[in-house]
Amino acid sequence: METGSIPVADLPGGFDLQSTVESGQSYLWRREDGNMYETTHAYGGSAWYYTVVGGEVVRARQQDGTIEWEATTDAEPLLFDLLRLNDDLDAIVDATPDDSLLESAYEKYRGMRIVRDPFFPCLISFICSAQMRVSRIYGMQTALARDFGDEIRFDGKTYHQFPTPEQLARATEDDLRELNLGYRAPYVRKTAELVASGEASADDVRGKEYEDARDAVQVFVGVGDKVADCVLLFSLDYLEAVPLDTWIQRAIEEQYPHCERGTYAKTSRAIREQFGGEYAGYAQTYVFHYLRN
Repeated sequence: METGSIPVADLPGGFDLQSTVESGQSYLWRREDGNMYETTHAYGGSAWYYTVVGGEVVRARQQDGTIEWEATTDAEPLLFDLLRLNDDLDAIVDATPDDSLLESAYEKYRGMRIVRDPFFPCLISFICSAQMRVSRIYGMQTALARDFGDEIRFDGKTYHQFPTPEQLARATEDDLRELNLGYRAPYVRKTAELVASGEASADDVRGKEYEDARDAVQVFVGVGDKVADCVLLFSLDYLEAVPLDTWIQRAIEEQYPHCERGTYAKTSRAIREQFGGEYAGYAQTYVFHYLRN
């Protein structure tokens, strides 16, 4: 076992582990105590969390101003990558327009960061997200890893990695429906087949201008505008993406009615401008977590 620690004071703008991994951005982190997503007001906790990436198990917790970690490898570079610990949150907040809702959200959850999940698990997670509460989405992804992913032994425990495209493509629709995926089952299977065969990949998206990238993600089965925005924001570094989910739509209705333009594309442009453009996705994530609570 390798271990280490990262002082939170060294991270520009601070950090909060619990809100980062329990705010509906990622379904690839799990709590060792099994209490993931049991509270909507996720902030400030000191529980151990873990994820499995590239065959490596990484466990982390935050307490006394430090991120402590234990892993099968040197996890510090992985944590900086997966949790965007190099993002300058102070600069991001400073770049946000003056707005009472944004200021309240940033103040209440200061230190929450956007995740950078691996592409395929992120894609599948949000294909499963349609009309689902975050706890149900999380349960589906946990079941997919348990039933189809590789087992990895670490520190006397068995961990499950999210299945590869090839592993998931071998699952039948009935297999997936047994995990409560419902009508999403064929979408998941067909998307896994696309990636496994090489017909489509993240490389088809990376490097494109934002709106072109949003269109490109929709080659995957079961992906519309909102799911595409989630994948762009939480996996592919498009920090301007603003998924128009239920909570953001409510914010538009109640706080920013001038941003409602009748179509997803036009409304998206308007709310991105309202939220400051370049880091609008950060504003969205804070508003989502704040309003959901």
